[in-house]
Amino acid sequence: MTQLSSTEARKILSDLVNRVAFQKERISINRWGKNAVALVPIEDAELLDYLEARIDLAAARKALTESPGISWKKFKAQLGI
Repeated sequence: MTQLSSTEARKILSDLVNRVAFQKERISINRWGKNAVALVPIEDAELLDYLEARIDLAAARKALTESPGISWKKFKAQLGI
């Protein structure tokens, strides 16, 4: 992965966008010597979103099977309403 400082990246942002969009290059941009952000092809970002959604769905399904829950009537009673 190509690494640049934010100062360098600012100077050539249009070029970096083209490299990422058309050549599918991944670029790491750092500030004060530490990685801060990455420019990645949109396909990479979409895949990450998809994977995160799958993980969230799996966690939600697991939580539903672990707890039977309570009825709305019991929940209101617990709250005193």
